[in-house]
Amino acid sequence: MDETENIRELRQEYNQKKKELYSLRSQLRNQNSEKEGYFRQLRSIRDKIRSRLVSINLLKGERDQATNEVKGLKKERDVLNDEVKQKSTLKKDVEIKKKEFGSVIPSQHEDPRKIHIQIENMEKNLETEVISFSKEQQLRKILKDLKNKYKSLEGAREVLKEARAVESGFTNTRRKAQQVHKKIQEKAATSQEKHEKINGFYEEIKSLREEEKPLAENYLKLKEEHDKAKINLEELQKRTDELSKLFEDDKEKSFAVKAKERTDEVKDKIKKGQKLSTEDILAFQSIKD
Repeated sequence: MDETENIRELRQEYNQKKKELYSLRSQLRNQNSEKEGYFRQLRSIRDKIRSRLVSINLLKGERDQATNEVKGLKKERDVLNDEVKQKSTLKKDVEIKKKEFGSVIPSQHEDPRKIHIQIENMEKNLETEVISFSKEQQLRKILKDLKNKYKSLEGAREVLKEARAVESGFTNTRRKAQQVHKKIQEKAATSQEKHEKINGFYEEIKSLREEEKPLAENYLKLKEEHDKAKINLEELQKRTDELSKLFEDDKEKSFAVKAKERTDEVKDKIKKGQKLSTEDILAFQSIKD
């Protein structure tokens, strides 16, 4: 194979490489654009997952706090319920005592203290005044009735006082127990609400993971193809640059050969005494330079 044929083949290779280089660069741009599209989608999904994980951690803290408060409130409610039971028993006991006194209810006109004063005055009169035997017996009978009445009224008064205290304590304690129970229900509802939101976020994350999987696979596949194409591009570019330099050197060499041939023609004309053209004169000047 002569040198001309070799150069022709190299030029064909050079032209082919330039076409391949253009095509490969276009392929790389398309691959990179598609790859970055998948990357943006992946980043968006992963941002959503991170956001939901942050929300889950916050909700877990709130849920656990509510759960701990429920535990504390249940202990408080149990204590109050025990007190309610105890006071309920006391209430029943007092009701039995009230029944023992029957219909004896101290009124404004039957104040035990007034009857007590009346008893003291009668006892004082019996001790200091001179009265007949029959009158004394009559007074002592009245005194006895007053003392019995006083005892009954005083006992009933104490029972009513105790009953009011027991009833008040029972009512207050039961109300507190009911209030605590209501708080337990509210806190338990809050805890359940947080728990359901957490489960909802986990379901969303599960769905996002499923959406992420094919995107990640496509992204990795394109990245691998893109990386291989870049290596091919570098090798192709290297070979193209080598051929380009070769043809640049060959071009310079051809110009030097042509210039020598032209100057040889001018020299021959001068020797023969022939008339020189403008181009000949310029060629002759280049010889002198």
